[in-house]
Amino acid sequence: MDTNGNGALDGAVIAVAGAAGPAGRATLLRLAEAGATVVASDADPVRLAEAVDAARYAHGGATVTGDTVDLLDLAAAREWADKTEKEFGRVDGLIHLVGGWRGSASFAETDLADWNLLEKLLIRTVQHTSLAFQDVLQRSDRGRFLLISAAGASQPTAGNAAYAASKAAAEAWTLALADAFRKAGGEEGLTSAAAILVVKALVHDAMRAERPNAKFAGFTDVKDLADAIAGVWDQPAQEVNGQRLWLTPKP
Repeated sequence: MDTNGNGALDGAVIAVAGAAGPAGRATLLRLAEAGATVVASDADPVRLAEAVDAARYAHGGATVTGDTVDLLDLAAAREWADKTEKEFGRVDGLIHLVGGWRGSASFAETDLADWNLLEKLLIRTVQHTSLAFQDVLQRSDRGRFLLISAAGASQPTAGNAAYAASKAAAEAWTLALADAFRKAGGEEGLTSAAAILVVKALVHDAMRAERPNAKFAGFTDVKDLADAIAGVWDQPAQEVNGQRLWLTPKP
């Protein structure tokens, strides 16, 4: 683990969408620790401010900023990307952590209102951030777009139809971005990449405290996810572009 600010993330400018949740907090801390300038966004300004302050205090001297951005608005997402590049001179990564879950007891009991919500949270925000950040990431010598996805996208269960379908659509959209990066690299080779980090589910300390007897088998701790996110910058773009990077056994 790089704690000296001398690795692949030293001096990088990384945008984190959905930064106020437990995974976002762990990621902000890890990126700040690695020497990156971190630009966090979330729809919840209070929780976002708390996450940004925690990362700043944990790593004195780190640049961690927060923007309240409505990622359901493409214009707002573009404005965030343009503002970030203008302020810091570059953007080297977009990490998509916007999440949400809805499910049912059976396939027949699926509520299509769940799909309406998840389509916005899990697909629309991916579309908007990828369209907004594609050009600025291509201008970077180490641009990365990272989607956090779930194993259920590859093996849906009966009660998770809306969730799994939303995740699968987000994965397909991200792989299309990866193809765009591949084509933009041309003969000179890739410098930017889009990849998917796949987990079964995430767990954090508060969940363990609430359910001390639960085993959370196959779950990925948010700190381990943050390490895996940071580690993507240690790998060449051509090795990660268009890849599903599994943090849990494949189904």
